[in-house]
Amino acid sequence: MNQWIAMGRLTADPEVRYTQDGKAIARFNFAVNRRFKRDNDPEADFFQCVAFGKLAETIEKYVGKGTKILLEGEVRNNNYTDRDGVKHYGTQVVINHFEFCESRRQDTPSSPQNVGQPIDNKGGDLDGFMSIPDGIDDDSLPF
Repeated sequence: MNQWIAMGRLTADPEVRYTQDGKAIARFNFAVNRRFKRDNDPEADFFQCVAFGKLAETIEKYVGKGTKILLEGEVRNNNYTDRDGVKHYGTQVVINHFEFCESRRQDTPSSPQNVGQPIDNKGGDLDGFMSIPDGIDDDSLPF
C-alpha cells in the first residue's frame, strides 16, 4: 500500500499549468516540521507535490504560501533520462485529498471560511457532502 499523509505549509503559491485539453496541474513544495530534531538536523522536510484536475483548481484558488493544510496522496518515482543520457532520480507526492487546518487569515481574503472541511478529487467529503463556506457564490464553487 502506498499512502502518504502529512500536515504542513506551502513554501510558495502553487504553480498551475493546463494541459492542451484544459486539465489543470498544480505543483507546489510542502514543508513538514519534524517532531524531534537531532543536532545539526533540519527542522523540517520538504516535499514536491502535484495535484490534477478539479483538485488542482481548488488548490490554486484557495491555498497559498504559508497555508497550513493536511495532505493525503501517494509517493511516486519521478525518474527520467536527460538529453545527454544522464539518469536523474527523484520522488514526488501525487495528492488526492486535502483539508484545511486553520482558520483563514485576515490578510488572505481568498482563503475559505470553513476550517477542517475535507476536499478531495471528487469535490466532496468522504460522505459525499460538503458544506458551502459563507460568502462563496455558486459560480465560484470548484464542483
